[in-house]
Amino acid sequence: MSAADITHRFTFHIATADKHEQHESVRDACKTLALLLDEHLPESREKALAITHLETVMFWSNASVARQAER
Repeated sequence: MSAADITHRFTFHIATADKHEQHESVRDACKTLALLLDEHLPESREKALAITHLETVMFWSNASVARQAER
């Protein structure tokens, strides 16, 4: 991994107007699945972990959108 790659990973990436729709699409899709899981899964540690991991999916997906916007 290069110093430039590390710097890129730890630099703030401004959400540009043209990427706003992509960010919203990712959030909406994750929210839809979270609501479905909440409705169909029993309250449990596993359900909480599934939703937590879905949040992780959302965060990394939006990071991908933001980071690639500059390349």
